Amino acid sequence: MRGWERVAMAIEKVRARLLKITAVLNEAGIPYAVIGGNAVAEWVGRVDEGAVRFTKNVDILLRRLDMPQVIDAAKKAGFHYAETIGIPILLDSPDALPSSAVHVIYADERVKADDLAAAPDVEDVDHGDIFCVLSLEKLVQMKLTSYRRKDQVHLLDMLGVGLIDANWPDRYPAPLAARLQDLIDNPE
Repeated sequence: MRGWERVAMAIEKVRARLLKITAVLNEAGIPYAVIGGNAVAEWVGRVDEGAVRFTKNVDILLRRLDMPQVIDAAKKAGFHYAETIGIPILLDSPDALPSSAVHVIYADERVKADDLAAAPDVEDVDHGDIFCVLSLEKLVQMKLTSYRRKDQVHLLDMLGVGLIDANWPDRYPAPLAARLQDLIDNPE
């Protein structure tokens, strides 16, 4: 198999995993929000499909108290629950790699103890035709909180297509606002 064919297959596997887990959660009536690179892709794709970046995994925001129900519903759909470095994940099979799993982030909790803000609740979502995606304002907040290189790139993508602009820093507490302002002032 050639390189590009492998890339296309990898992209399709992520898409299939995203659709499978969101279908499971929708059917079970469990509140959730798609976050991370897939959420950014969803928002950016609404404006400019050519500006969408691919992502290697699926990130889902869930309430901790819903996890027993999530695990049960996911298991019935063929997922396998595990934890890696304290992060709950749902694997396609028992021998699947954590890098290609559904990664769970808990709503209303800090991902890392020193995070500037807790993850938002799952109620602030955009109900799409297929799955629920975190609202744009809360997604930007999560990206500003994590602020890894890929989060900065995602924020620059959202700035680049006009989803967010110079008026947005006022929506966030000072430390997060400063991060966004820095990206606005220094996009390169």
